Amino acid sequence: MMLTFLATFAVFVLVIFGMSLGWIIKRKSIQGSCGGISSIGMEKVCDCPEPCDARKKRMAREQQRRIL
Repeated sequence: MMLTFLATFAVFVLVIFGMSLGWIIKRKSIQGSCGGISSIGMEKVCDCPEPCDARKKRMAREQQRRIL
């Protein structure tokens, strides 16, 4: 059990070290995928035509706070 934990921890450390080394050498951070959500035809993260009631209430409260 402990050996599995140590091996997993070592792999994570190596991956993080590799990513940081790449950033140090190239000064280039990891980039996202090409297109992201828009590449599959979605306009936004939640592609619902209309928000649910809870979301509408939350949006109304936020709008009220902006007005005040």
